[in-house]
This record gives sequence, structure tokens and C-alpha cells, in this order.
Amino acid sequence: MRLRFSDKQKKVFMNGKKILFVSSELVPYLPENPVSLMSYEAPRMVNSNGGQIRIFMPRYGNINERRHQLHEVIRLSGMNLVINDMDMPLIIKVASIPRERIQVYFIDNDEYFKRKATFADTEGKLFPDNDERAIFFAKGVVETVKKLNWSPDIIHVHGWMASLLPLYLREYYADEPLFADSKIVTSVYDRGYEGELDNEMINKIAFDGIEKEQIASLSVPDYNNLLKVAVDYSDAIILASEEVSEDLKSHIENLSKPVLPFVSLQEAEEAYTNFYKTEVLK
Repeated sequence: MRLRFSDKQKKVFMNGKKILFVSSELVPYLPENPVSLMSYEAPRMVNSNGGQIRIFMPRYGNINERRHQLHEVIRLSGMNLVINDMDMPLIIKVASIPRERIQVYFIDNDEYFKRKATFADTEGKLFPDNDERAIFFAKGVVETVKKLNWSPDIIHVHGWMASLLPLYLREYYADEPLFADSKIVTSVYDRGYEGELDNEMINKIAFDGIEKEQIASLSVPDYNNLLKVAVDYSDAIILASEEVSEDLKSHIENLSKPVLPFVSLQEAEEAYTNFYKTEVLK
């Protein structure tokens, strides 16, 4: 039976809690779909109940910078991230969602994100460097949060482009004290990608000192296997779609981790608040 919270109880619990939302997609910057909509609604709910939030997403080239008033944050930009032995400059931009007074940080790099599309070309073919883009995004988020010196209570991951974050936090950044007490929640959607990412993905991650045995499923880098790695390194899981593949669902059930079953958008505020309180931060 799910506990029911009054508005006052939600605010008492959320007051002062720091939640980092890391997402592949977010409205109003990209079209509405289950990932982009919940990536907006979840932080809005926390923000309206007194929590502190930070939101990160990639700065895809099809995001209109002028319309959304994106601007570069010079003090956060300027470092290089090493991706598969290549130095890639990290650019940080920021914008606000005025009606909610929410600030969004964008991870940018001309090589990875300047093209005028998100994940695939005009013919629907996945970009061949999507694996490197995901690695860059994960590292870029962590390095930026380190510069902000902001220690989140919960890190909530949405969408497959963000799904390497749990792995990198728990392995590559395992000794980073800023995240020592952070709990990772991954939302699992049925909205993924067809086919596979680059078959060298596992080697590119191994270049960062992560043992291949720990990410063996990425020898076949399809959507299900990528999400398996994400949930393996998460503390709790939210089923964010009514239909999730049996393969992925079975993997999650075998992990013996807290799982929030699918709830509608109308039920989400109460369900997520309850899940954060009773399962994630217990």
C-alpha cells in the first residue's frame, strides 16, 4: 500500500533536499515525449515542494539558443575531457524555464553536439559516435557539478544518452567525496533506440580504467544492455513506461533493488515523493 502525503508533508520532506536530474531530453527545449516530459515534471515537482534542484542535458544543435536564451558559463567551461584518448573541450551553457524558475545546464561540445539533430540523421540512422557522446555527457555532468561544489542527495537519471552516469559515478569517480552519500535513481523507459551503438563502446569505456567484466553486456551495445548497466550501478529504479521489455524487466527483478512500478503523470508527485523518502533515502 502506498503512503499518501499531504502537501505540507511533501514540503517538509523535500525542504533542503538536493536532487540532480540528468536527462537525455527535456521540454521545452526538445519535442514532448515520455522522457522529455517526465524529465521536466519530476524536477518541477521537487522544486515546487521546496527541494533544491539542478538539471543537466546535452546541448543538441537543434535546440534554438536564441529563443531559449542559452548563454555560455565561462567560469564552468574551459576544461578538456579525455574520450578514448582524445581531448574534447567541455562547454557549459545555461538557460532558465521562466514560469517555473528552474535553471538548466547544457553540456556542449562542437564535435559531438553541433549537428542539427539529437540521436540520428535525417534518414533515421543512429550517429556512429553516440557512444562517445554518452561518455562525454556523463563525464561533463560530473565535472561541472564538481565545479559547482554541489553535493546531491539524489541523482535521478532519465533517458539512454544519460545512462552511463551511474557507471561512471560508481567506478570512474568512485573516490570523489562530493558524491559519497549520493543515491542514484534510474528511470527506465520503453523509448530507446533500434539497433546497436558502436561495437567499440566497451573498449572506449575500458580506456577509462573500468574493467570489461563489469560491463560485459556492452559487448552488444543495444538499448536493453545499456540500461542493464545503468540499473546495475543505481540504488533504485523507476519503471517510467507501462511496457518495458521482458528481458529488461527480468534483469531488474533479479537485482533485489527498490523498484517503483509505473504510475501515471497524475500520480507521479505523490509516488515519487514517497519513493524518494521511503526507499531511496531510508
